[in-house]
Amino acid sequence: MESGIGSSQRIVPDTSAVIDGILSEKIERGDFADAAIHVPEAVVAELEAQANRGLEIGLKGLEELQKLQEMAERGEIYLDFVGERPSFNQIRFASDGAIDALIRESAIEMDATFVTGDRVQSLVAKAKGLDVVLLKAEEEEFGPLLVNKFFEADIMSVHLKNDVVPMAKRGSIGNVQYVSIRDEPCSYEEIKAISNELLGRARSDKNSFFELEFNGASVLQIRDMRIAIANPPFSDDIEITIVRPIAKMKFEDYRLSDVLKERIAAQRGILISGPPGSGKSTFASGIAGYLNDLAFVVKTMESPRDLQVPPEITQYAPLEGNLENTADVLLMVRPDYTIYDEVRKTRDFEIFADMRLAGVGMIGVVHANRAVDAIQRLIGRVELGVIPQVVDTVIFIDKGEVTKVQILEFTVKVPSGMTEADLARPVILISDFETGAAEFEIYTYGEQIVVMPIGEEGERKPSWDLAEGNVKSVIKDYAKGPVEVEMTSDHRAVVKVKEKDLPRVIGKGGRTVDEIEKMLGIHIDVRKMEEGQGSPKSKDAVYDMPEPRDVGYGRQEVGIVDFRPIIERTKRHVILNVPELASRDVEVFAGSEFVFSATVSKHGDVKIRTKSDVANIILSAMDNGDPVTVRLD
Repeated sequence: MESGIGSSQRIVPDTSAVIDGILSEKIERGDFADAAIHVPEAVVAELEAQANRGLEIGLKGLEELQKLQEMAERGEIYLDFVGERPSFNQIRFASDGAIDALIRESAIEMDATFVTGDRVQSLVAKAKGLDVVLLKAEEEEFGPLLVNKFFEADIMSVHLKNDVVPMAKRGSIGNVQYVSIRDEPCSYEEIKAISNELLGRARSDKNSFFELEFNGASVLQIRDMRIAIANPPFSDDIEITIVRPIAKMKFEDYRLSDVLKERIAAQRGILISGPPGSGKSTFASGIAGYLNDLAFVVKTMESPRDLQVPPEITQYAPLEGNLENTADVLLMVRPDYTIYDEVRKTRDFEIFADMRLAGVGMIGVVHANRAVDAIQRLIGRVELGVIPQVVDTVIFIDKGEVTKVQILEFTVKVPSGMTEADLARPVILISDFETGAAEFEIYTYGEQIVVMPIGEEGERKPSWDLAEGNVKSVIKDYAKGPVEVEMTSDHRAVVKVKEKDLPRVIGKGGRTVDEIEKMLGIHIDVRKMEEGQGSPKSKDAVYDMPEPRDVGYGRQEVGIVDFRPIIERTKRHVILNVPELASRDVEVFAGSEFVFSATVSKHGDVKIRTKSDVANIILSAMDNGDPVTVRLD
C-alpha cells in the first residue's frame, strides 16, 4: 500500500475512496496528517444521487464527508470542494465513466495526488499521467465486526431494529426459539455504525460482496453471513438481519436409503421443498458435496449465494442481473448437475425447466408446506404434459430431516373417482417413494387442472356414512325397488337401482337427477343394479314385482304393477311420463279410481289437454295427495 503523503501535497479522492471510509481511517492513523483534501463536486453529486435513490452506499459516503468536515474543523486536515457540478446526464451515465472522468480532470487541474479505492480507476488515472494512490484494505487488517458480539454458538440469525431490543433465533433446526438477547434497545447511532461497517466490509473484503441493492434495501454476503439492510421508505425504520449457517451436515448424516441415493445420482429433476428455516439449503449443500464426491461436475445458481459447498463447486450469481444469462453460460460449461437456489418466480421455473429439458440434472430449492405443494407451483408455469420430465422427484425437508419423498409418473388412465372408460385421459400420478402408494393425481377436467388426493383403498371418511344415508333417503322418494348408495369422494356418489326405477330417478332429459344433485350438493352417478343385487323383496318397495312373462315384440309383461309417472304441467298439456311403458296401452288411475285408457307415445309420454275433465281429475288428485298411477292395459 502506498502511503506517506506529506502535508504539502494535495489530495483529490474519488467516490470509491469516500464510500469505503478508508480515507478517514488513514487520516486517523496519521498517514494523511495535515493533508489538503479537495473533494470534487462530482463526488458529492454522485453520492447525493445514490442517497436519493435510497442506496446505502450513498448515505455512507455522505456520512464519510461529514466525518472529514469534522476533522477539518479540528484542524487535522484542510478540506474544500472543487470543480463543477455534473449535469443530469453525466450523473445518469455514471456507470459509463462520465463522473470518473470529471473527477480525474479535477485532479489534473489541482495538480493533486489522485486517491481511489477502485483498481480500474487507478489504472486509467496512471495512464493519464496522474500520481495515484490506490487505497486497499488488506485482509489482515480486518478485525471482528460489531455484529459478532450478538452471536453465540447456537444463534443462527440476529434481528436488529432501531429502538427495539436485539432479537435472535437460537437453537437447532428442529427446535428454534425467537428470543431477545439484550435488555437495552438498539439506538439509531448503533444501528448506523453497524450498517456502515457491514457496507464497508462488503466492498473491501475480496470474500464478500453486494448481492442486491434497491431503493431502501441492500443484501450483502460477508463471508458466511447473509445480511439484509432495510431503510425507509422500504421499511418503517432502519433494520438489519444477519443470518449465518450453524448446521453443517454431511450427506451421510441424513438417514437415506441406498435406493434414494441412487435416484439422486441418476441426473434427474429434483425439488427440495420445505417451509422457511427447515434446512432445505443445508440439505442441498449436502447433496452438492455428495455429487462432487461421485465425480460429477456440479455448479450452483444462487441469488443470493449462501450455499456452503466445497471449493470445487463454482457458485454462479445472476449474470448482468439475470439468471437466464447465467443459464446460457452454464449450458456451455456442461455441468452434470446444477443446484438452483431458490426457485420462486415464474421465470425461475421456466429456466429450471429449460435446463432440465436440455439434459442437465437439476436440483431446485422451493418453499412449500407440503411435498405436493412444490409440484403445484409448477402448474401454470410449465406445460402439464412435461412436468414429469422436468421434475420426477420431490424431497420434503422438515426440521432438518427428510420426512417425505414423492415421485411423479405420466400415464393414461381413468382418474380415481370416475368410472366410465371414455373418461380416460393423461394423468400425472404422484406416489410415495418408499411405499409406492399413489397419493395424488393431476389431470385436466374441462378447462381446469385438478390436483386430486387419493385415499388408500378401503379408506372411508366417517362423514360418508351420514352422506350415504341422506342420498338413499332422497332416492327412495323416486325408486320403488331397493337402493344402494356408495360415496366415492366428498362430492360424488354412485347410486344403484333396479332397471325399472332408472327412468324415475333420472327423469326426462336428466331433470330429476339434476334436481336431486342441486338439493344434496353432490354429483350422483345412477347405475342399473345387476341381477342378484339388493333384496329380492325390499321392505322399502311400494309394490311386489312378480316374475315377468314374454308378451312378444321383445317386451316382457311384469304382471299387475302400478307405475307412478312423472307429471309435468305446461300451458296446453298435463303430461304423464312413463318411459318404461313406451308404445304400450295403459290404464290411468287417480287413487283407486280408474280415469281413462291411453297409448303411451314412443317417448314415454301421455299428453292430456289442460282444460279437459281428465286433466282436472288428475290435478285434483295431486292436490289432495292421492297417487296417480299407470297400469298396463
